[in-house]
Amino acid sequence: MLHLHALSYDSIRYRHFVLSKIKLFNIVTNRVRTRFFVVGMDSNAATMHGTTKQLKYGAKDIISQIHDSILGHILSFLPTMEAVQTSVLSTRWIDVWTSITNLKLNDGVLICSGKKMQKEQYEYFVNTMLLHLANLSIQSFSLCLTCFHYESSQVSAWISSILERGVQRLEIQYANKIFFPSHTLFSCNSLVQLVLQMRCTLSVPIFACLPNLQTLGLSGIKLVSDHESSTYSKDLVLSFPILKVFEAKGCEWSTKQNLCIQVPLLERFSIAMWNSLSNESCKSSIKIFSPHLTDFSYKGDLEQEIILLNTLLIRTASVVIVIDEDRKESMRRLGFQVHKLLTQICEVEQLKLLLYKVLVHAADIFTHLPVFGKLTYLLLNEVTGEALLNLLHNSPMLNTLILQNGVFDLNEDMLTSASVPQCFLSSLKVFQFKGFNVHEHELLLAKFVMANATVLERMTLSTAFWLQYSDIDMEKVKEQILSFPKRSSFVMIEFSHVNGS
Repeated sequence: MLHLHALSYDSIRYRHFVLSKIKLFNIVTNRVRTRFFVVGMDSNAATMHGTTKQLKYGAKDIISQIHDSILGHILSFLPTMEAVQTSVLSTRWIDVWTSITNLKLNDGVLICSGKKMQKEQYEYFVNTMLLHLANLSIQSFSLCLTCFHYESSQVSAWISSILERGVQRLEIQYANKIFFPSHTLFSCNSLVQLVLQMRCTLSVPIFACLPNLQTLGLSGIKLVSDHESSTYSKDLVLSFPILKVFEAKGCEWSTKQNLCIQVPLLERFSIAMWNSLSNESCKSSIKIFSPHLTDFSYKGDLEQEIILLNTLLIRTASVVIVIDEDRKESMRRLGFQVHKLLTQICEVEQLKLLLYKVLVHAADIFTHLPVFGKLTYLLLNEVTGEALLNLLHNSPMLNTLILQNGVFDLNEDMLTSASVPQCFLSSLKVFQFKGFNVHEHELLLAKFVMANATVLERMTLSTAFWLQYSDIDMEKVKEQILSFPKRSSFVMIEFSHVNGS
């Protein structure tokens, strides 16, 4: 039995607090009453206009007669702290909370006095609560630890206890480093959803399979190999047969072997990783086998190679690359890595391609581009005139082009000698230029688009913020742009500031 007096609550105030929380509990139980119990009707109830009859429940405590398993299910809709507090209602309710199947623990939750528990109180509460749970199987467990620093062994013990109960949905948020029970995790076949936002190290075995996992979210995790031998070369395999969503942010992939992720039903893959922030050199690659993948997102420095296998169905892709300019040895292979990644997603229909400090060191990235035969939407940030023209020539079906932060290294000779891209003649309908600085080469690009885009319907120029405080006469600039020759007879030219006004 969980002795609540050990938590040093004021008993009278605590009882009033709990009774107020039971109002929420009663709302949840309304549906249960109508399904499982027959209630009495007061025959003397007043009738209003002959149409409304008032139901009145008898003095008998009907809710307390509900089976513990049903009450436990109802209490699972409450935060776990509040569910446990129902034990003070009567002797009948002392152990009802032990049947809950959804646990929501947060050390920042206020208790009845309006204060948070002390660290020792909270540890005692969680330890005792886990010890007295009657259910051998837990549907969901959410643990949010943001107020105190706990011993690594303590948090690991809590996680292991839940994993051993066959939890289906596990979500943990904790900022401090802990030793994570990796073996227990990869042995928990019941997992359907796993979200880890914490600083810990996961030891990846040679082969691991979570057969029921459908959603995986990792943040701040460091993955290492069970086999530390540098001579061991076999790929590590993570198999998730029915996984639909994979998201990893700020994770460090430090396995000496290549990591192969087998996800045949995966639909969305998102990864953000900067290995240049680590002092360790990483030469391994991450292979993703996913024939049903439709949404791909990558943010990082490409220090670690991403290999997409059998991913011809990708329709939406986002590639954001930020490099560390101090790593000179990485610059030499950067262009090849970007080109290889773009080649793997060349069947995409919508592409966001944001490169930061990349083209300064790897201007040859867009020299030998694959053809994006299905691409209809393209968003770019830092791009040279040559790179832009190459992309346009290799995107024959492009419908929408958005330039974020403009274009550089573009001159009149380059545009004069350039052939008109196919998309200008048949498909380009929307052109947006964000961060328009009214530089000469930007005006040349606007003129080139207007003079050659046959089916263009809308061109939007969003001027840079600083222009509001400059001496440039924007009305004259607008008149100049509007005077440019237009190939499309129904194009609409719009001007706006970056804030949308």
